Amino acid sequence: MNAKPGAHEIRRRFLRYFEGKQHAVVPSSSLVPENDATLLFTNAGMVQFKDVFLGREQRPYTRAVTVQRCLRAGGKHNDLDNVGFTPRHQTLFEMLGNFSFGDYFKREAIAYAWEFLTEGLQIPAERMVVSIYNGEGEAAPRDDEAYALWAELIPRDRIYAFNAKENFWMMGDTGPCGPCSEIHIFHGDRAPGDAVREGRFGPAYEEGRYTELWNLVFMQYERDAGGKLTPLARPSIDTGAGLERLATVIGGYASNYETELLAPLVALAKELAGVDPKKSLGEGEAPFRVIADHARAAAFLIADGVFPDRTRREYVLRRIMRRAIRHGTQVGLDEPFLHKVCARVVTEFGEVYPELRARAATIDELVLVEEESFRRTLDRGLRRLDAAFGGLADGATAFPPEVAADLYDTYGFPVDLTGVICREHALTLDEAAVEREVERRQASGQDAELGAGKAVEDAYFRVKEAHGATRFLGYGALEAEAVVQAILREGQPVSEASAGETVEIICDQTPFYAESGGQVGDTGELTGERLAVTVTDTRKPTELHVHHGVIEVGRVHVGQRVTLTVDKERRDAIRRNHSATHLLHHALREVLGPHVVQKGSLVAPDRLRFDFSHARPMTADQRREVELHVNRAALQNLPSSTRLMSPADARHVGAIGLFGEKYGDEVRVVTIGAESVELCGGTHVARSGDIGLFALTSEGGVAQGVRRVEAVTGMGAVAFVQERALILDGLQGELHAPDVRELPDRLDRLKGELKAREREVGELKRKLATGGGGEAGPVTVEGVKLMARVVAVSDPKALREAADTLRSRLGSGVVVLGAAREDKAVLLVAATPDLKGRVHAGKLVAALAEHVGGRGGGRPDLAQAGGPNPAGLPAAIDAAPAILEAQLRGSMAS
Repeated sequence: MNAKPGAHEIRRRFLRYFEGKQHAVVPSSSLVPENDATLLFTNAGMVQFKDVFLGREQRPYTRAVTVQRCLRAGGKHNDLDNVGFTPRHQTLFEMLGNFSFGDYFKREAIAYAWEFLTEGLQIPAERMVVSIYNGEGEAAPRDDEAYALWAELIPRDRIYAFNAKENFWMMGDTGPCGPCSEIHIFHGDRAPGDAVREGRFGPAYEEGRYTELWNLVFMQYERDAGGKLTPLARPSIDTGAGLERLATVIGGYASNYETELLAPLVALAKELAGVDPKKSLGEGEAPFRVIADHARAAAFLIADGVFPDRTRREYVLRRIMRRAIRHGTQVGLDEPFLHKVCARVVTEFGEVYPELRARAATIDELVLVEEESFRRTLDRGLRRLDAAFGGLADGATAFPPEVAADLYDTYGFPVDLTGVICREHALTLDEAAVEREVERRQASGQDAELGAGKAVEDAYFRVKEAHGATRFLGYGALEAEAVVQAILREGQPVSEASAGETVEIICDQTPFYAESGGQVGDTGELTGERLAVTVTDTRKPTELHVHHGVIEVGRVHVGQRVTLTVDKERRDAIRRNHSATHLLHHALREVLGPHVVQKGSLVAPDRLRFDFSHARPMTADQRREVELHVNRAALQNLPSSTRLMSPADARHVGAIGLFGEKYGDEVRVVTIGAESVELCGGTHVARSGDIGLFALTSEGGVAQGVRRVEAVTGMGAVAFVQERALILDGLQGELHAPDVRELPDRLDRLKGELKAREREVGELKRKLATGGGGEAGPVTVEGVKLMARVVAVSDPKALREAADTLRSRLGSGVVVLGAAREDKAVLLVAATPDLKGRVHAGKLVAALAEHVGGRGGGRPDLAQAGGPNPAGLPAAIDAAPAILEAQLRGSMAS
């Protein structure tokens, strides 16, 4: 090769090449898939275009090029054990892709790929081979068209034909699909064509002399539930080339970890461990490669709003982080280190992925907190594991899944980490059984959704395809005329519905805001001629505003003209809370720091809720300062404005993007005053003074590194303050405090007096129990001293302490104590060690328990019993000498 561009240069060349071929450069989407309940993570470049390929979404372009961040670390790609130990296994990777949505097809796709590889990257054409679909395994015929096109570029003996398993691609069990064509590079020392004549060798058999560079998918069929393939009217192209793999091949490296994408991270991990970064450690490289890969994945996931926790994708992140941390401890990294490697990820990739720079403080803090927490967990979990290993039967080969599930539930100890440690002890662990047990225990609290949002019903798409998106009028109007376009009853479209039925109504336009961005949907009325519908909610699947409601009077039918009227009072309350949320967000960043990132919100008429990234509880002073910031802005009566602009312009003016939103080519920017600037589609007040009073009502943690505050505004805040004032007035009266500010001191004094009295009572009880209160001393039974009495000690711990004290005082003898506790009798017998074989405390207490209607038992030296009849305690104590005498004589006789 004449030139060896590095990975960052390959990325630039790829985008520039396809931009020159009239492809729109589309930014990488989030690792959290949008509106796809089938995926934990974005795992391919086509994920963000899935609805485009399915015909559910239209874009302003028909050609696109992307460099998509992808992650494969869950589900069928759950092969974490290989990451770091093989040259090419990774969790996070970058996928280069070019796409055609009904525009160009096979000829152009093949020509573009070949030209970019041979001319754009200077890969020798004679070292490459390709594969096509041979017609086996699907109803589709052999891809002779692709064969003929490739034959124009390379010798025919370098074109392989493989079956559907290797060269036929499907989006799912049904839907778009088609043959694919792969491009491989040959690393052997003979002509590539020789390999095909050697038998089961070549790309299809993952032979080491070949590396796949690029996969071209020719999406030309629609597959139905019965497996029938129907040609698509507008066939499309979906391609993918791994950046790490290309960089490895072009650079002549033996591993992806030697490329500039990962090598700096491996080097830093070595430096932190005191290892020469230039020195190759052979198999000892693996822990540092694990750290490099997992730090990169963790930083990208946190930047995309995933925080470590115990379920779903959050659990995958935690597993990745904890695997890296444990490998770090194995190479001497005994202090937190992972946040430092993640900081290098931000440095290395922040220019290409600005989300990393924007979330740098959050990444640093979250990773540090998680590592500190896991180091404590690791220590406790390892002790528990060692104890479990010691308790296994001799010759055991398997570790109990229930214990592994216990470790996860109790300590948050990752199941796969338990599996790794088990293998180190030559034990197997059925991780699937552990996962099932964990899921069974957590079933009640698990979220059933995997994707970022619910899968949109096909019925809504059919309405949208027929009528287009709903026109929203609600920014400027609360009432509007509209035409009913569709009616759904129990999810199925109907032409009409009548009184008493619950329905979903979709109109051509509406003033009703549909739930999104944390703001709840509007309620109100839909009326018409002899028609009245109470609208109880408004939702927005795809781009439709769906009015959920109950028909109170009359009938509604498709095509009917209706009047839509929003509940104004409720909308005004929502507006106040939404604008207050923006001011709260700004205040939190000012008071706590720029690492604060919104993690979710609820804007309702009666309150607002705001989740944000922050690792520690807010102090009282911080809460007070946040409230002051928001109320100060409200008192200044700042103007509120909205503007439509491009995402680039929005970033330029410093707009903050809210978590979970999906933005197009034009975004809506809401500005309150000069400092609160956010991307938002919600409804807001005209001026900040419309918010009225603002009050925080609660603050607490909801997940690792995520805090939640709730607040009220307007008359809700007034009611909150008044309620607190009434409570304080009541306390002031009860404590006889002239000034409410004296309440803390009064309470402190009361607590001190209470503790003093508790000490006095405790001392009195101990005196009574130990003979300091004037009770008779011990009696002698068959030469053994016996102290038996009823005591005024209800706490079991205090009773045992009293027995120990009396037993020590006797030196040699037996103590029998009885006490009443919550209308029940408690009996305790303690014997000194020298009486072993003569006195059995368990048998003695069992006989005494008959007097209180109970039973009991225990060790020879200490035993306890209980019963429902505390009135029998004196009789039990009186009977103690006779029962002890019988036991002693029995032991002498034996």
